[in-house]
Amino acid sequence: MSTIVSALGVPLGHVMRFCYNLLRSYGPAILLFTLITKLVLLPVGIWVHKNSIKVVQLQPELNRIKARFFGDGDAIAEAQGALYRKAGYHPLASLIPLALQLILLMGLVSVIYHPMDHLLRLPAETTDAFTALLCQLTGADPESSSLQLQVVGAVHSGQYAQQFAQLGKADALQQIEALKTSFFGIDLGTAPVQAGGTALVMPLLAGLSAFLLCVAQNRMNVLQSEQGKLNKYGTLIFSVGLSLYLGAFVPAGVALYWMASNLLAIVQLLILNRVISPRRYVDYEALEESKKALAELRQVGGTRSRETTAREKADYKRFFSIANKHLVFYSESSGFYKYYEALIAELLRRSNVVIHYITSDPDDQIFELAKENERIQAYYIGERKLITLFMKMDADVVVMTMSDLENYHYKRSYVRKDITYIYLFHYPLSTHMVLHTGALDHYDEILCVGEFQFDEIRAAERLYGTPEKKLIACGYGQLEKLYNAYQKADKTQHERPRILIAPSWQAENILDTCIDDMLNCLLGKGYDVTVRPHPEYKKRYRARLDALVARWQSYQGGDLFFETDFSGNESIYSADTVITDWSGTAYEFSLVTLKPSIFIDTPPKINNPDYVKLGIEPLEFSLRDQVGVRVKPDALDALPDAVQKLLADNAGYAERILAVRERYIANFGSFGKAAYRAVMDAIKAHAASPNA
Repeated sequence: MSTIVSALGVPLGHVMRFCYNLLRSYGPAILLFTLITKLVLLPVGIWVHKNSIKVVQLQPELNRIKARFFGDGDAIAEAQGALYRKAGYHPLASLIPLALQLILLMGLVSVIYHPMDHLLRLPAETTDAFTALLCQLTGADPESSSLQLQVVGAVHSGQYAQQFAQLGKADALQQIEALKTSFFGIDLGTAPVQAGGTALVMPLLAGLSAFLLCVAQNRMNVLQSEQGKLNKYGTLIFSVGLSLYLGAFVPAGVALYWMASNLLAIVQLLILNRVISPRRYVDYEALEESKKALAELRQVGGTRSRETTAREKADYKRFFSIANKHLVFYSESSGFYKYYEALIAELLRRSNVVIHYITSDPDDQIFELAKENERIQAYYIGERKLITLFMKMDADVVVMTMSDLENYHYKRSYVRKDITYIYLFHYPLSTHMVLHTGALDHYDEILCVGEFQFDEIRAAERLYGTPEKKLIACGYGQLEKLYNAYQKADKTQHERPRILIAPSWQAENILDTCIDDMLNCLLGKGYDVTVRPHPEYKKRYRARLDALVARWQSYQGGDLFFETDFSGNESIYSADTVITDWSGTAYEFSLVTLKPSIFIDTPPKINNPDYVKLGIEPLEFSLRDQVGVRVKPDALDALPDAVQKLLADNAGYAERILAVRERYIANFGSFGKAAYRAVMDAIKAHAASPNA
């Protein structure tokens, strides 16, 4: 290593000698040397600046690659390499300035440690004579790299003047005596920790210059400013720490060079940013959008315990260890199993297909069911890891209740392009107001509740020019399950009619706008009134709910109840009527019990404002007048009369609601069989495919 450093010192020594001969002072010579090297390396600085702009130009596309293959390191690396090759960028290019800086630093250290060789150009035998004498006089280590500096210091001190004069090297001795290594009272040839005194300011100034450079780069350097906080502050800490060390333990001349180099680098950065402005080349709007999309992916799933993470890792590995998976279900949480239940029951009863059931709920009930039936293979995959699993999905058929496939985090498989993705509804109403535009576009088949959804989906396909999907009218299994449970329930007529208030949790819902007025209108009128908030309302707005209960805690009428335990549905199906705003509970109640509901016309929740373009009124609107009545929030005085009329015309409403159910809910009572045929047809189509 010493040989390499010595070799680096030769050319740099010529430059330093030129600077010293010009200025005849060591400190100014080092400053001039620093300026010259910056000017010589300016073309490299310009190239690096342009290269940095190029990588930031590529960053939006790189972020999109990371989002597209999120969690798949191999795929990201391959796509990133292809992007870099296409753009002619090499990621190691950013290391070139650092490498050059280190080369210059090592060469300069050699120059400063060997002033007799590089600045004075003394013959080797003369230098050897002085160093040998110093070792004899002081016991200095002959192998010390600072031996020549010690000679200079000894000559300047005059302590061994007679002994040095006896060497007979008068010209050399005179040159050594004339060598000015002092700069503002600091000996640049001595390390500050050895010199002490004012020299100790050098490491502090070196550290300060490094701090200023890092701050400038974090704010103005086109590439560094886009780095994360860990990278920025990590670089700052390393650079300041290195500068403090260099400033303290190497000759002060090195620290002077380091300070000057850092300050000139700031000036160079300012000039380059003005002459070659990054904003002329970088689309910062696209960059911010791509960063935001990637950040959203990284936040998916939150934090989990070590045990849950290990479980997920094992299930992920197990899932991909199984070949020839014909059928996969995905469930967002345990609560979604009920929508698959009838279909899975038919599959287990009528086929030998193995069901691979992925859930993002570690406590999903599917795990207990899997213990009872070996044909159910259950896997826990959290939301973040699920992104990668979806991209690598290897199966014939995938059934889901999750909309917006491909539109957000979760994509169709890039491993298998022939997978049949089937969407199953988890609500029985219209598609175009509840779902976002294009929410179903990337599914191949839709298991519809009824043919009314055919009209909505086809209208959207025509409007947006998307390919037609296979639509199959299967019905709604959850409604059948509720109906069967209701048929077994006690239907004894209540002494006091029961009213259930079951609002949604959306903005401007009943609980947040008019619940007190409603209760004042209904209580004391001969009804039992139960308030059952939406589970999500309790979860999100617990303080509001607690305040509501507290307001009515002193009420002594005996006809008001608050229900916050949602483990059962007895209160729903034992009610004589349900009052809601926009909750689907009312439709399930009416279609199961054939009893009417009351709808308060608070502002609706519209997920897709473009629904009007289809020219089809959503059932969420039209059914309100078919299965019950509507009441305006500012006309709640009409509530008691509305309840009385509904109860008096129960039979008439039962007939009308039955007609609604028969019209809109296909295959009522046999959803499982219809869905089974659709899924098995898709599996058989893959088996018959030439590529199977």
